[in-house]
Amino acid sequence: MEYEEKLLDLVRRTSCELPADVLAALTHAQADESEPSPRATLGTLCENCALAADQSTPLCQDTGTLTFFWRVPAGTPQRPLMMAANEAVRTATARGWLRRNTVDALSGASVDDNVAEGIPVHHFEEAEVPSPEVTLLMKGGGSENMSRQYSLPDARLGAGRDLAGVRACVLDAVNAIQGQGCAPGILGICIGADRAEGYAEAKRQLLRPLGDVSPVPELAALERTLLEEANSLGIGPMGLGGRTTLLGVKMTARTRLPASFFVTVAYCCWACRRQTVTL
Repeated sequence: MEYEEKLLDLVRRTSCELPADVLAALTHAQADESEPSPRATLGTLCENCALAADQSTPLCQDTGTLTFFWRVPAGTPQRPLMMAANEAVRTATARGWLRRNTVDALSGASVDDNVAEGIPVHHFEEAEVPSPEVTLLMKGGGSENMSRQYSLPDARLGAGRDLAGVRACVLDAVNAIQGQGCAPGILGICIGADRAEGYAEAKRQLLRPLGDVSPVPELAALERTLLEEANSLGIGPMGLGGRTTLLGVKMTARTRLPASFFVTVAYCCWACRRQTVTL
């Protein structure tokens, strides 16, 4: 099928090769750690990444939910692209690049090829691109379990409907996670939207390179502040203490209804597996 080989290689690379910016952040974090336990933990993660890339084996046994973010020229038929990507997932699973990682919610039966209704996930947007582009995000279940959504005002946190309230929500989430979901992590955050769109947009923030800065000045400032504050909590890699609890904080804002003010936090573990290909 057209595009399948490129998509198959995309799945392999995403599963087996950590993006360069994330690997660089882990390497820098290891060099910055003075305590032996977090330093050794980060060293093990870096060693794991090198072995996985060299041997084309999954970075993590939980190969996660596969979400394809498509950018396509106007009028592009979507179904052929979805079918090609789904077939690539089947092949990658058969070759061991993906774990049999999909379970029927009612019966508990394994979906052995990782393809079922709604899985993998596909998001399409029309864009001014000459040919389809797709970014694959593989987000593990442990990190997905740590995601949070808040509704402001929040009396427990003393958080109002403003950026100070958003800051309180995010720091509460980091404190509650306490290294679970395989820290150091990366936060994707959406301010506003409805509940469902908030999660979708928060997860989309995880596609941004770690060196990326929000074009909105107040969000860029809050990203920096939250990263510094989270890393001052001493939670550290795997919750063992240290200077690196988060590798990055990425934020966006969307319109909301007057009655609702959601703050959605999509937590991703250190294995922020994302790769892009142009078809």
